[in-house]
Amino acid sequence: MLPPRHRAVFISDVHLGSRHCHAAELADFLGGLRCGQLYLVGDIVDFWWMAQRRATWGTAQQRVVEALHALARSGTELVYVPGNHDRPVRRYCGLVLPAMQVRRRAIHATTDGRRLLVVHGDDYDGVTHFGGLQERFGDWLYYRILTGNRLTNAARRRLGLRYWSLADWIKRRSTAAERYIERFVQAGLEDARRRGLDGIVCGHIHRAGLFERDGLVYANDGDWVESLTALVEDADGGLRLVGHRGDTLASLPLLERPAVSPVTRAA
Repeated sequence: MLPPRHRAVFISDVHLGSRHCHAAELADFLGGLRCGQLYLVGDIVDFWWMAQRRATWGTAQQRVVEALHALARSGTELVYVPGNHDRPVRRYCGLVLPAMQVRRRAIHATTDGRRLLVVHGDDYDGVTHFGGLQERFGDWLYYRILTGNRLTNAARRRLGLRYWSLADWIKRRSTAAERYIERFVQAGLEDARRRGLDGIVCGHIHRAGLFERDGLVYANDGDWVESLTALVEDADGGLRLVGHRGDTLASLPLLERPAVSPVTRAA
């Protein structure tokens, strides 16, 4: 039996090339996808890591690339919205390449009539970041936590246990991290409101989320170094946050509006 066909799927923060990327899980997820559109919402390839450290590239990473090619060949429209770790790709924004479109940001219209801004989210760093020594220490500490996350889950796999994010568990107990995430959410929703849109789809902060606030949709598709999640739009326009095994983590009810035809355009 074929897997269900999604109207659109959104993934971000894959960080291919980094040792913290869960490439095998992503390759399995992509291999089981059937969708009309696939949005790559930034930080797909981690050029920062590859420039500063030894790149990690093996069979799993190659399987991700092959799965993306297979989706394109099957008729899936790929839309690439580069982030800060794959910033060099932004020089191609506005182009329609043989396998994909490259956009600085896009507007996605759901079947039930919502118009959502699709952007990586690093545009909001000026509002959300502390800057200076505190921010650099935070980056250093985060990568140490990701190393602990990787080692913890290697042990869990040997015990036959499912994936669990140590990094997310730690961040949820940090008041500073929670304040940062709240500032990011507000900045994204305010951007969507200024543009006259119904909400935002983003990544960047490695915290998956799907909810409505003050009449606007906030959808963060998560990442593939911690949460291993994606956002999907089903055929009826319903939005769901799903785990790498396809399990539903959060969902939004349909909006009662006239149906619209699929559209992707630059914002």
